Amino acid sequence: MKVAIMGKIHPDGINIFDTNNVQSFEIENFEENYLINKLMEVDGIVIRTANLTSNVLSKCKNLKIVSRHGVGYDNVDSNYLNRNKIALAITGTSNAVSVAEHVMTMFLYLTKKIHLSDQLVKSGNFKKKYDLPNYFELYKKNLLILGFGRIGQELAKRSLAFDMHVYVYDPFVSREKIKGKDCIPIDKNEGFKIADYISVHLPLNDTTKNFINYNEFKLFKKNLILANTARGGIINEEALYDALKSKIISGVGLDVFEKEPPINNHPLFNQENTILTPHNAALTLECRKRMSIEACENVLFFLEKNRKLNHKNIIL
Repeated sequence: MKVAIMGKIHPDGINIFDTNNVQSFEIENFEENYLINKLMEVDGIVIRTANLTSNVLSKCKNLKIVSRHGVGYDNVDSNYLNRNKIALAITGTSNAVSVAEHVMTMFLYLTKKIHLSDQLVKSGNFKKKYDLPNYFELYKKNLLILGFGRIGQELAKRSLAFDMHVYVYDPFVSREKIKGKDCIPIDKNEGFKIADYISVHLPLNDTTKNFINYNEFKLFKKNLILANTARGGIINEEALYDALKSKIISGVGLDVFEKEPPINNHPLFNQENTILTPHNAALTLECRKRMSIEACENVLFFLEKNRKLNHKNIIL
């Protein structure tokens, strides 16, 4: 049994292979010809953020499973995997808590404008606290969660603890399940009109590309704070910039971008009402350990036909 690991992962995951006599090796060169040469004989692949194209996959004659170190898989040609009956796995139980906490951090940072208070004290202007701009509470505010998978549900749990009103748009989740989590199902546009906060937890596909665009920004409240920790491209960045510059919305937190890394002179960098992070919402130490172990267990248990396999992680 031979497994390739594309990108560095926490050693706790690699130990899964070592203790089960699985030959594994790490790859950090993602040039296509190099990948073709190195992946020809592997039975499984653990992959982080590198691209795995159909051209590379077509040369992998022994490949039986690709396991994503995360939950998104737009960097893997899933159509090829599906056509050729190669399994695709995700680490479905690992990152929800870390991402939900990241969103709450963004909400609190942008709502409390805490950085301005910090700057005031450090600059010796403690007594000028009444000159600070208005800042607010999360209490009793309306949160709209777009997508109610594990991350959306963990965010809902934490937001309810702040006594927020939590609304959910997800056409693939029953109203009963949403209500069972003490949340309120709502139509997308109705949610856009009433939301004080919106958090995006959708996959990126043809349906969700530019899901929030110029027309959607016309529906939002001016106090809206918007967070996207899912995938770049779900929010149109040009429309977002215009909305921030024109003060159509109050602020935005982005962990993901249409192009990663974003260009050095990205217009959003010059907006004060933003908090931008480098696609690291799921990279807490605890989460990296969990994802590494789960990604490697997906491969091991699938190849061994082990009953410990979490079948919910196998999405193809």
